[in-house]
Amino acid sequence: MATTQTQPRTARLRTFSVAGIATASAAAAALTLAPSPAHAAEPTGTSAPVSRAAAPKAAHADNLDGWIREALAIMKAKGIPGTYEGLHRNIMRESSGNPNAQNGWDVNAQNGTPSKGLLQVIQPTFEAYHVEGTANNLTDPVANITAAANYAADKYGSIDNVDSAY
Repeated sequence: MATTQTQPRTARLRTFSVAGIATASAAAAALTLAPSPAHAAEPTGTSAPVSRAAAPKAAHADNLDGWIREALAIMKAKGIPGTYEGLHRNIMRESSGNPNAQNGWDVNAQNGTPSKGLLQVIQPTFEAYHVEGTANNLTDPVANITAAANYAADKYGSIDNVDSAY
């Protein structure tokens, strides 16, 4: 996102801050900030497997567009901010839309916790930010999107505010 004169100062600072982190090689550590269980959708380790069938009733295609739309419906119901554009932009940067993408080279992978899925989430972050009503599976597309959006909302205010690895 290009910084413009109409963009609020805090948004410009957030953009520069996130870009600075990426420049300092933190980009390789996707979603590595220690999760804050106090802000998680549910406590770590207590989520039971839940089928995506429990999600809102609207039928969504089993493709990237459908996964984003299903995630947005869940996010809206749970009060998690984000837009189609913000999710799509970050998904394309992180995984090119491949729900089975896995980073095998960054510091997380070297430490045995590779980033996985559409938004390249690590397991501890997924567990801390998992959204009730989605599958308890890191690579499930809708669960991955909603957990990442929940994390981004906690750390950056919204997935829409993320313009680089986070």
